[in-house]
Amino acid sequence: MMADPDRLRDDDHEEVAELRLALQQARFENGLLREANTHLVQATVNAQTLQDEAEATNQRQNEFLAMLAHELRNPLAPISMAAAMLERMPALSPELAALRNVISRQTEHMARLLDDLLDAARVSSGRITLDVAPVTLAEVIERAVEAVQPRIAERGQRLTVRTSAPDVTLNGDLVRLTQVFSNLLANASKYTQDGGQITLQAGADEAASEGTGGVRVTVGDNGTGIAADVLPHIFDLFTQGPRSLARSEGGLGVGLNVVRNLVHMHGGTVQGHSAGPGLGSIFTVELPAGAPAPAVPAGMPALQASHEACSVLLIEDNVDVCDTLKGFLELDAHDVTAAYDGIAGLAQAQAGGFDVLICDIGLPGLDGLEVIRRLRAGGGRVFAVALSGYGQAQDRANALDAGFDEYLVKPVRPDSLLALIDSQACRQRRGH
Repeated sequence: MMADPDRLRDDDHEEVAELRLALQQARFENGLLREANTHLVQATVNAQTLQDEAEATNQRQNEFLAMLAHELRNPLAPISMAAAMLERMPALSPELAALRNVISRQTEHMARLLDDLLDAARVSSGRITLDVAPVTLAEVIERAVEAVQPRIAERGQRLTVRTSAPDVTLNGDLVRLTQVFSNLLANASKYTQDGGQITLQAGADEAASEGTGGVRVTVGDNGTGIAADVLPHIFDLFTQGPRSLARSEGGLGVGLNVVRNLVHMHGGTVQGHSAGPGLGSIFTVELPAGAPAPAVPAGMPALQASHEACSVLLIEDNVDVCDTLKGFLELDAHDVTAAYDGIAGLAQAQAGGFDVLICDIGLPGLDGLEVIRRLRAGGGRVFAVALSGYGQAQDRANALDAGFDEYLVKPVRPDSLLALIDSQACRQRRGH
């Protein structure tokens, strides 16, 4: 039986139509795939661009914070030195003494705020390293208490310190551990009323640090407390405690963030607790214990300050910093010569006759790093101290690599500078 030609044509038409529909569907799906692939490529490019922009923004932020600290530390330096000079003036009236104390406390407070802000930036970018060594719990606590005692006394607050097993040791960075507990004490003082109570308890704790044995330190107060909705975020960057018109000192919201990160870097934990507003706060730090601290050999005499006058060359382009530091050192009977730029300072240093060189880093003509490089290349052996507003670890490393013996960040503590000059430079000159 023969097929109907008209029916075959109809079948052919149906197959062609199906083929065309399938082809259109394939073209449509292929178009969707190409479009999706284009979007994927674009998204990848955008993601990389966003990552590059974020890294660039983070870099600019860190550079800005470093520059901000430098620019703010420069005016703090002469203010700090002026306050130290006032303290040494004979027959200082009670009024001037009170003003000097205010200037000194507020200068130190601003310096701490700058340090916290920079440390927060350094931690977030992974630029903080620890100088780990065996340290005793007692020394850490003693230094932390000493750092905050003036502000606690200023507000008439009562600080009770209880330290059991003070000889227990930690493997940690003494400076950074001191910063942890001074930040916690400062935070307690800030959010506790005048005349309030602050308690620090420290000792060995076998249950601390995930059962490995360690140290537990608690800092408690009877201050404003922490609301339940704030408590989970109290260690986050820029989270601040309660503010009020009566108590406007809220800080920058970085101190506790720095505490958490430094504690974690030491392998420990920190927790905050409060029963609520007006019911005070308790912060608990747990750290792993370390090896016993090395004993000091018997019979080693302590260094005694000699207070012998030294010949000092001071190179500093900020006139106020230079003149106040010069005047302060002269009050301690040192013979000080000042230079206000790198070229003149290098010429005087090369002429010799100085026991100590105190040199700023950011100088016109020649910067401080180039000054010390050229001086060392010419055989200059003077004891050299770099003085700078830049406080990052790399800045210190660059200065020491260039030839400086010490690196101090503005505003330098006047007593520390005097002790450094006496214990190092003058002793070298006398051949001790």
